[in-house]
Amino acid sequence: MVLSLPATKSLFPSPRWAERRRKLHLRGGAVRCGIAEASGQPAPMGQKTKYKDGLFERVFMSLFSRKMDKFGHGGKAGVEEKGLFDCDYESFVEVSRGVMEGRTRLQQQQVVREVLLSMLPPGAPAQFRKLFPPTRWAAEFNAALTVPFFHWLVGPSEVVEVEVNGVKQKSGVHIKKCRYLENSGCVGMCVNMCKIPTQDFFTNEFGLPLTMNPNFEDMSCEMIYGQVPPPFEDDPVSKQSCLPNFCSIANPNSSLCPKLKA
Repeated sequence: MVLSLPATKSLFPSPRWAERRRKLHLRGGAVRCGIAEASGQPAPMGQKTKYKDGLFERVFMSLFSRKMDKFGHGGKAGVEEKGLFDCDYESFVEVSRGVMEGRTRLQQQQVVREVLLSMLPPGAPAQFRKLFPPTRWAAEFNAALTVPFFHWLVGPSEVVEVEVNGVKQKSGVHIKKCRYLENSGCVGMCVNMCKIPTQDFFTNEFGLPLTMNPNFEDMSCEMIYGQVPPPFEDDPVSKQSCLPNFCSIANPNSSLCPKLKA
């Protein structure tokens, strides 16, 4: 994940380093997580996919859980007391769910923004803008990085060809069945804790436009680097209802997920 890369001479990875990381991921080394399903693919809709997380993923889950706890709960959830390898994905989702309580849509998104910024050293967004100006190459390179570095968060994905401003390019990422949406089952968490903050962070902080299009019918998602996201009011997700069969706090009588209201 480009937001949490190890510090080297440059904060962000060279293409050669990224390719080595991608190949290690594909070989199934200790740093990658894998689907524990017999088919090797995400479970069918209505069933939760089983994962086997490695140390690399556990560290990311712990780091993000601690940051969520700090900025969302003031450390009251006690995540900091756990070891670096003790947080699992369910714990990460529950800490995220707690951030929604008592907060508006915009306040939830602000917490995630603070978490993302806290994962970076000072000046990182400015350095990213220099290394990755909003070009086709930058969009395609970040799409390629997304597949291995977001695997722990969203599950398996692949780079796909998309059309941006009338030009076809391989800057799209198809997430087969989003792990975050699958485990939370919540439209509000998907939109307020992932989609909108991630779009805004890349577009406004990093200067590289990103649009995310979740599909609530099959829990897949499309990420399009290089495409400017629409205003929330014009985004189809702004009119999305709850998923009562998957969300424990869903309101089946409402045509709009309550967490999407301002």
